[in-house]
Amino acid sequence: MSLLAVSDVTIRYGRLTAVREVAFTLAEGEILFITGPNGAGKSSLMRAIAGVTPPAGGRIDFGGIEITGRAPEEIARMGLSMVPEGRDVFGSLSIEENLLLGTGMHSRERGWKARAASALEEVYDTFPILKERRHGQAGLLSGGQQQMLVIGRALMTNPRLIAIDEPSLGLAPNITDQVYERLIGLRAHRKLTLLIVEQSSTRAVMVGGRMILMRGGQILLDGDAGAMGQSEALQAAYFGYGEH
Repeated sequence: MSLLAVSDVTIRYGRLTAVREVAFTLAEGEILFITGPNGAGKSSLMRAIAGVTPPAGGRIDFGGIEITGRAPEEIARMGLSMVPEGRDVFGSLSIEENLLLGTGMHSRERGWKARAASALEEVYDTFPILKERRHGQAGLLSGGQQQMLVIGRALMTNPRLIAIDEPSLGLAPNITDQVYERLIGLRAHRKLTLLIVEQSSTRAVMVGGRMILMRGGQILLDGDAGAMGQSEALQAAYFGYGEH
């Protein structure tokens, strides 16, 4: 059984159709990149999966349970964590306060302190710089450190799947490399499933795994990222060669 199943999902904003009957499945432990030019519908699809944007049609299942139309907090508690585009840290709060916001736990819950402390230590083991600066303001972190922070915040719920929208946005190539090294390490260590949006297909080809290319709200290609990187069909689909 697939961990995530997207079935004929359509997303509209008024009269504008951003995503048209998109369908794909994602197996547990898989890494899947969604690539494509601006306006392809990638971020809209991610927001629908995370429960932020209700689809106009279709169905989304996670772990064999339908999550279409459920609240983002409920979906997160089920084990699907979203890292939004633009990082979205709470700049005036400390790093540790930002991380604790990701637990979804309430102080009245039995054992919440122990569970939160355990989750924090796992994040700090993965991103030591966050532990070093845990009492500092999150807004003073560099772009790469903020990306590590929001990934760490997503890990606080002990997710089965992390969906990340444009993790390399605004980052220098060497910092992007570091972020991806941690993501791939997390996938192996915690048996995570990764769903990653990247505008460029280059990173998907470098990292490997599976890649979907979207354009005009539809999926045009779906296959092995390395093989697709060697294919002329990838460039043709991305830029719309041969369309009339």
